[in-house]
Amino acid sequence: MFRVISFRLGIVALASVTGLAYAAQNPTATPIKSSATPASGAAVREILTSLQAYGKESPAPVLERRNPRYEIERGDALKVNFTFTPEYNESVTVQPDGYISLVGLPDMYVLGQTTPELTETLKTAYSKLLHEPALTVTLTTFEKPYFTAFGMVSHPGKYDLHGDTTLTQGIALAGGFTDKEAKDSQVVLFRRVSNDWVEARKVNVKQMLRAGNLSEDLDLQPGDMIFVPKNRLSKLEPYLPYLIPLQAFRIGFSFNGGNLY
Repeated sequence: MFRVISFRLGIVALASVTGLAYAAQNPTATPIKSSATPASGAAVREILTSLQAYGKESPAPVLERRNPRYEIERGDALKVNFTFTPEYNESVTVQPDGYISLVGLPDMYVLGQTTPELTETLKTAYSKLLHEPALTVTLTTFEKPYFTAFGMVSHPGKYDLHGDTTLTQGIALAGGFTDKEAKDSQVVLFRRVSNDWVEARKVNVKQMLRAGNLSEDLDLQPGDMIFVPKNRLSKLEPYLPYLIPLQAFRIGFSFNGGNLY
């Protein structure tokens, strides 16, 4: 009921504001008469407050920030160095469950944190043992950038991403398309843009290579997945040996001197 009233009051306020703006821009125009009662300043503020609260209830995709920092993964090796208390220096490896174990501290869950975030976390934790601890966290071993190619490529799998690599180069690293099965006109590039969103882009590699125009040859990013689907003929090919040849149904008849052959 509150939202209905707020919506109606919003229409009244909008009509009043629109009329004032129109009168300011057209001083010689005939004023527009309205049967609605102009809303007071308190009512307008109440409307704006209710609309803002209503907007917060509606989920909306949040844009991912550019150039995100590396997030700590399982198996990463970390080195913790203290500036003034080197006796606390330690090297640890992130366990399969995402925790690390440091001397004097309880186990910490660090999976998904960046090194600056982990630095602040450790400063807070060590502040119970040291006065204003000064420390740095360095990644010594980490998950190397990679991409994955699967589907109708000769060697599907996971490949290290060294330097600038495009979509067609990634397919070439995976051995190229399979000769007859690949549908190279509908190659799909999957890219994770956040923890909840994955972008899928379809690229006509066949037309792009035939035209000699590589403007749509996308640059690969760490974690990208290249999928090459099957064409229609390859989907039926496993069943073709079981189909009876059409020639088996062709029966020839001839008439020669009253005899039927």
